[in-house]
Amino acid sequence: MRQNISITLNVLKRFYHFTQPRKMKHISILVPENAVVQAIADPEYCFNTVNRFLEDSGEEPLFCVELIGIKDLIKMNQGRFSVHPDRHIDEVRKTDLIIIPAISGDMQQCIERNKAFLPWIVAQHAKGAEVASLCVGAFLLAATGLLNGGKCSTHWGFTQVFHEMFPEIDMQDGAIVTEERQIYSSGGATSYWNLLLHLTEKYTDRATAIKISKYFAIDINRQSQSAFAMFTGQKNHHDDAIKEAQEYIEQNIDERITVELLADKVAVGRRTFERRFKQATNNSVLAYIQRVKIESAKRQFENSRKNINEVMYHVGYTDTKAFRTIFKKITGLTPIEYRNKYNKMAMA
Repeated sequence: MRQNISITLNVLKRFYHFTQPRKMKHISILVPENAVVQAIADPEYCFNTVNRFLEDSGEEPLFCVELIGIKDLIKMNQGRFSVHPDRHIDEVRKTDLIIIPAISGDMQQCIERNKAFLPWIVAQHAKGAEVASLCVGAFLLAATGLLNGGKCSTHWGFTQVFHEMFPEIDMQDGAIVTEERQIYSSGGATSYWNLLLHLTEKYTDRATAIKISKYFAIDINRQSQSAFAMFTGQKNHHDDAIKEAQEYIEQNIDERITVELLADKVAVGRRTFERRFKQATNNSVLAYIQRVKIESAKRQFENSRKNINEVMYHVGYTDTKAFRTIFKKITGLTPIEYRNKYNKMAMA
């Protein structure tokens, strides 16, 4: 009898939840200087499309979407585009979600040009607003200090610069969406669509998020941007001995390279060499060797007819299991999956 009562109460709770009107959510899409126009237009389009779908199904729209700026007119892309914000930040006393779009150009200069946004973002977050950065909008988010001691995602091509500018933040290399303390960040380029879908699901439900993903032809379950990353080696440093070791690794991909071998090559003690290598490249020696080898393997899978074993031997691996494990750890895909995804000849 008690079980039947419990089941009935759960059903009533679910019915009550779904029949109660949702509270309108105010979304503030920032319009910074040097913003990427598409990263402003896409979230506006996304959440207004959710509203349209809700209205089509007989429900009330959920989102009030506004463009928020510090000027009445912001010109972008060398003046090719102009954006007129709906309201000035001083006119927004309370908002539920702040979206920081991707920015472009020199990140430090861009932060300086948009510093008026920073105290407003912090104040709104203190009032309960959630904050989401799209792609390299993470730099502007990080400048608020809200991420200090926390985690963050951004475009894979900017992780090294981000680490140098904000060493106190734990950059989630390759992640598509990071969520912590009512703060969200996304991976690079179109990866921010997965964050928009994540927020759609949070504010509505899974069915609506799936509908939006189908409408915009976005893979809702993409978890990593690792497969898209291109490792070029961090050489923006002044340690000549470490640069010499990096060049040796890149020129001898097919060899079995050890820490001892590299330390001897540059005449530096092993412990000192490992410390300096980590400091200069933000990678351990072993991780750097693996990433250089896997990057070479990726290029061969993309542009040649070589089979898995041929590529494996060419980049200095003899153990199929070890090669497969390391390749998937770095790219998120197995060697076969990667080749089939990016090689037209393999697809044919």
